[in-house]
Amino acid sequence: MTDHYRDTTPLPTGRIALVALFVTALVTAQLTASKLLGFSIPFELPFTGALLVMPGAALAYAVTFFASDCYSELYGPEEAHKMVNVGFAMNFVLLALVYSTIAAPAAPFSTVDPATFERVLGASLNIVVASLLAYVVSQHWDVRVFHAIREATDGDSLWIRNVGSTASSQLIDTLIFVFVGFAAMPALRGGDPMTTNALLGLVVGQYVLKLLIAVADTPFVYAVVGYFRSRGSAAPAPRTAD
Repeated sequence: MTDHYRDTTPLPTGRIALVALFVTALVTAQLTASKLLGFSIPFELPFTGALLVMPGAALAYAVTFFASDCYSELYGPEEAHKMVNVGFAMNFVLLALVYSTIAAPAAPFSTVDPATFERVLGASLNIVVASLLAYVVSQHWDVRVFHAIREATDGDSLWIRNVGSTASSQLIDTLIFVFVGFAAMPALRGGDPMTTNALLGLVVGQYVLKLLIAVADTPFVYAVVGYFRSRGSAAPAPRTAD
């Protein structure tokens, strides 16, 4: 009998782990995006004052850029763009599964109220559109900028491309998500958009957090890239950008 499953070279564990981390953080961000968080800080910032306000997805979404930068460095821009596209598709799978579960009838003895379940997991159309648009634009930008900096530095100084690409892409992500989700979409649907000061407060709040994470995760990017290369999980990433 012919062995139809005889194969091929298996994917390195590190590669699978990075894709899994990316997609897990991404779907977590989608589920937590509608809750607004507030963190007190010991000083004041423009528009946000001493309270950093941000969507609940901010932390999870920042992890996607960590995973993306590690993946870009190890496997190159073409593979990183593929991962971003797969993640985009998985958002729709998540939404289909969540909304089909919301629509399904609840058992009479269920301890979870269906209305509460829908309020918690059923993100509004505003949030869904804003998060998907912000994701696809900022993630592809991140990959391109990462490799543009890699080219400009001849592959040296990983920290520069990690921080530089993430800082710029997170700003794009933040602006798109906040202004589309809390201003443009509500206005188009006849609702009341947030005031300009409130919108700018959201931008400042979440961008400060994302920028701090981009700086703080740099040692971990070095550690992950170094470990996977030392284990033979990846060859040096191509020097040519996509």
